[in-house]
Amino acid sequence: MEHLNKDSFREKIFDFENNTEWNYQSEVPSIIDFYADWCGPCKMIAPVLEELSREYEGKLNIFKVDTEKEQELAAAFGIRSIPSILFIPKNGQPQMATGALPKDSIKKIISEVLEVN
Repeated sequence: MEHLNKDSFREKIFDFENNTEWNYQSEVPSIIDFYADWCGPCKMIAPVLEELSREYEGKLNIFKVDTEKEQELAAAFGIRSIPSILFIPKNGQPQMATGALPKDSIKKIISEVLEVN
């Protein structure tokens, strides 16, 4: 799982500074975990996302964004509570979920929203 900063986010996901309309940059769907080191629920979901990154390797990317270090990026996506998880399908609009979702719920979103099996 790769950690994104503002520059790598703009390069790999979406250049939010130069585009107002969503224009996803990757060839496969992505999940982005907006978290903070001090957040208990974030720590609970981290191993689940690690497992899923291995399970779906090559089919989707899972990234992490530290909201403490990347405050501008968190603000650009209106992150008000963490963990917040951004699900980005290959085509279509991204969807945000908040809270420490159970693995089954994340897998359901991966299947239904990201269309990855």
